[in-house]
Amino acid sequence: MADGCNRGEMAEEARREPAGDVLEFAAETVDAAGGRQNPPWQILIVDDDHEVHAITRVVLGEMTFEERPVRFLSAYTARQARSLLAENPGIAAILLDVVMETDDAGLKLVRHIREEMGNRQIRIILRTGQPGQAPERQVIAAYDINDYKAKSELTAQKLYTATVAALRSYQHIATIERGRQGLERVMEAAVHLAGLRSRSQFLAGLVGRASALLTNAATALLCGAGEDGGVAILAEAGLPADPPTEAAEDIAAALYDGQARWGTQHGVAVLRGRDSAPLALCLLGGPFAEGDRPLLELLCTKAAVGLDNLRLYERLNEAQVATVHALGKLAEYKDEVTGDHVKRLGRWATAIARELHARGDFPDELDDWFCDTIGLASVLHDVGKVGIPDAILRKPGRLDEAEMAVMRDHASIGGSILRDACGGDRRGYLSMGAEIAESHHEKFDGSGYPRGLVGDAIPLAGRIVAVADVFDALLHRRPYKKAWDIAEVLDLLRAESGRHFDPRVVDAFLAVLTREGAGV
Repeated sequence: MADGCNRGEMAEEARREPAGDVLEFAAETVDAAGGRQNPPWQILIVDDDHEVHAITRVVLGEMTFEERPVRFLSAYTARQARSLLAENPGIAAILLDVVMETDDAGLKLVRHIREEMGNRQIRIILRTGQPGQAPERQVIAAYDINDYKAKSELTAQKLYTATVAALRSYQHIATIERGRQGLERVMEAAVHLAGLRSRSQFLAGLVGRASALLTNAATALLCGAGEDGGVAILAEAGLPADPPTEAAEDIAAALYDGQARWGTQHGVAVLRGRDSAPLALCLLGGPFAEGDRPLLELLCTKAAVGLDNLRLYERLNEAQVATVHALGKLAEYKDEVTGDHVKRLGRWATAIARELHARGDFPDELDDWFCDTIGLASVLHDVGKVGIPDAILRKPGRLDEAEMAVMRDHASIGGSILRDACGGDRRGYLSMGAEIAESHHEKFDGSGYPRGLVGDAIPLAGRIVAVADVFDALLHRRPYKKAWDIAEVLDLLRAESGRHFDPRVVDAFLAVLTREGAGV
């Protein structure tokens, strides 16, 4: 190293340091404003000449860039460099020799870094004392390096300039990569939140995703206006923490004017919905980078849209529930025994579904939504009776064959009414009600109606309601029959298991009855 560097003097100074040790200059500094330490830039020196390591440290040891010092790591072979790279993923730049244990050891290390490690961020400055061994034009074209320097031309100033340029480039690339990863996390969070169907789940999911969004975030708080005019914490995630005074003031101000605010150790962004009061999402921790702000604000924008959609879903759900109750009342008006029967039926159907779910049966069909929906949807099982003449529906005795044929039409009538009402929605009370209305009179052996379906071809909701419906109907008096004793009803369920009923559903129902002490 010549041309501006007194190599003899610098080498003499360098010899005072242990050549084989990793030397650190000002490994950490303290930011007076935030009271936090700035991490050093990690620079890896890869060269088989110990003197090169020492002189590099002398020249660059006191440098700082963006108020961060440098920390040197030393490797004397490409193999040592590979180990250090694996152990220190945050290395920003490499000062790399070409000829070490082999004539092309440095070039092979470049290929390892870029292709095997997949590391495109680290900046590589190739330093060679034998330019003829690795011609500049050939190396630049064939290898993904960022600078090429012959040691004979590398003055102290040029080394400093090349290093600062490498660190600045690394910083820009790292910032872009953090932004890209942050955008991916925001989009993943938006997709996750869009799938949640309750406000409590949504708020908990939002703060959970927010706390993981930014590296330096320790706590996420979602706040709204309290009843007393203050600030109420609606959900939180991360490390338990109360917002410091400055953050609390910024939260209150953000809820008032809808503007984001950032401090040294907190950030506040606002969720502004179409028809609801704003919410403030506060992250505690820091220090936060300039690029962190748009990510948090974008997450809030996506979350606000998600909350609006959730409210629309809730209103649609409420409308469906109201429709179910209205249709249930209509059926009750036609059939005086329907009211109490459907309440008991809904309870039994829900209990059976949850028991099957707990057992792991029907994993492709049974989920929380199914268990939450079947109870109310079962109210609609006999809604098709609105199309049956009163003379048949309320006949005190048994129906003759012609009357029974008319009565059996209620299954198809109910299914048709509900399918028209649900508008193609496959996951709603009306759509499940349509399945139940059409299929709860099907039999497992194929002898049921209206379509003669067999086994698993019968919708699961219909198979569940079939068991609960027969159980309750036999257990209670009807105009055409007396109430059965429970022992007789249970004997019939067992006898019809595998013929009329799905055996798995019967077993689950018997387990429910046993647990509730129903005389099984």
